[in-house]
Amino acid sequence: MEMWFSSDLMALLSSVALVLAYYAWLFWQVRRSPDYSIHRVNQTARGLWVRHVMSTPGLEVLAIQTLRNLSMAATFKGSSAALLILGTLTLSGQSENLGHAWHALNLGLVSPPGWWTIKILCLLTALIVAFFAFAMTIRMLNHVMFMINLPACAAVGTLSPASVARRLNRAGSFYSIGMRALFGAIPLAFWLFGSVFFVGATAGLVLVLFVIDRNRVGT
Repeated sequence: MEMWFSSDLMALLSSVALVLAYYAWLFWQVRRSPDYSIHRVNQTARGLWVRHVMSTPGLEVLAIQTLRNLSMAATFKGSSAALLILGTLTLSGQSENLGHAWHALNLGLVSPPGWWTIKILCLLTALIVAFFAFAMTIRMLNHVMFMINLPACAAVGTLSPASVARRLNRAGSFYSIGMRALFGAIPLAFWLFGSVFFVGATAGLVLVLFVIDRNRVGT
């Protein structure tokens, strides 16, 4: 029972509360003003871009290059997530050697041995989510690349510009999820050093999200 009343549990609850409070606040702001979030603006821009490309002849090469650039970015980040997963799995086999050494700066707070496995699992989960999200981004982009160059006579129904834009926005949503998972892995990595670092890194991450999520022009 001592394990479940440690500083690590309090740090985990505090960090989760910080993140949930931020996203609740962001959701409320978006309901008040849909253009408050840069993500909503990006979705609108992608939809307009698809309609422009599919209705204007001669933009096929530009469209493919743009989608290829996003696909390459997702590939790089997915590969990075895969390498980090391997590194995390390596750490999981060295808990006895690293557990005490990495908590040397934990300000005297006790961390039961069982929490090391939980920390590794949380970090591994975040990285796996990131890898899966980036893989889904590439999958959706591969579909869009074939659809976006269809002739006007064929771009109807499920292949209409609106449907293609929805697929591109799904790819954008998966990309955002992958980035959020990588961002979330940063506090989880600091958690390996101690609960104080975990809470501090989470607070720093929330502050960064507060800055990058806002559409400054719209506000």
